[in-house]
Amino acid sequence: MNQPQQVYISLGSNQGDRFKNLQEAIDFIHLKIGTVKIISKVYNSPAFGFDPEASGDDFYNVCMHVETYLKPKKVMQELLSIEKSLGRVRNGQKKYEARTIDLDILLINDDIIDTKTLKVPHPEMHKRRFVLRPLNNIAPNIEHPKLKKTASVLLEECEDNSELEGINIWLKNPSKVFNFSKHNYIAIEGNIGAGKTSLAKIIAQDFNAKLVLERFADNAFLPKFYKEPKRYAFTLEMSFLADRYQQISDDLSQLDLFKDFIVSDYDVFKSLIFSKITLPEDEFILYRKLFYLMYKDIAKPDLYVYLYQNTERLQENIKKRGRDYEQNIEDDYLEKINAGYLEFLKNQTEITVKIIDISERDFVKNRKDYLWVLNQICNDET
Repeated sequence: MNQPQQVYISLGSNQGDRFKNLQEAIDFIHLKIGTVKIISKVYNSPAFGFDPEASGDDFYNVCMHVETYLKPKKVMQELLSIEKSLGRVRNGQKKYEARTIDLDILLINDDIIDTKTLKVPHPEMHKRRFVLRPLNNIAPNIEHPKLKKTASVLLEECEDNSELEGINIWLKNPSKVFNFSKHNYIAIEGNIGAGKTSLAKIIAQDFNAKLVLERFADNAFLPKFYKEPKRYAFTLEMSFLADRYQQISDDLSQLDLFKDFIVSDYDVFKSLIFSKITLPEDEFILYRKLFYLMYKDIAKPDLYVYLYQNTERLQENIKKRGRDYEQNIEDDYLEKINAGYLEFLKNQTEITVKIIDISERDFVKNRKDYLWVLNQICNDET
């Protein structure tokens, strides 16, 4: 999965309920574009660049930092759509005019973009105090990629003498509604192709979590198992168990002061679920004894999220990601795995379990689906 774009957006309003307009725009950006990392203080500023004979009420201006997986062109399209939905009418003329909402991209990473529809960095940002002061409020050290000066230096050098007044009311960050702070260790689980790794990665990025990913790609026995399951099943399951035990023990024992919690794309109990399916009964009995000797010493997640997908969707995802050794997995095998997980989760009493049916969802490509999944995870009702 690609790294998210770091986007800085300037927002302004001088028509109607200015504060409400800004909040609604921020809510739309959260819903349609990406995670709102921080919002500046609100500043009241005089209308800039208006015809002296035209009436221009004061603006409320803010700046925000957003992380998004959308391409820059798509971000611009979504911002224009948000403006339109909030009543902004662009007349195509270059003169300044009152508006319910004005949304401008200031910076995207340290990129320089010069197209007909999008220019980044914003060509006028260094000339406008109502842009620089909110930007300096949240990112004083961010550098203009062309001028090679920080926001704080640009603010000091700005020749715009407009007087800005800080407003003692704060806009709400809609991304803060999802609270993971009550958890220390979250395990995201699911069948083969359910999307557990993708979800764990996005949550770690959006909510400052330490990410623990299963090292299945390093297991030399996995391709052999799919070709000759009876021959390699016990070897595979033992190698997975040893590696998972070591990884969980090591990663969970290493405290990271800069992360808020741990999120993993597996829980070690999956070893027992898979081995029950792959091993003959006598080998499974031996394996189970060895498993519980290790399992009692391993930290358990305080939240266990199981992503359920129906078999048809699982097969579609498996084909899409294109791992050669997975292409001949049979439906029956996937259905046994689902049944094994659900049986295990049904009997859990010591950890919080959330089973989320995502068969009709695509939280990677559709942000609304991603927000829906987050709501299912963070909702206190099980």
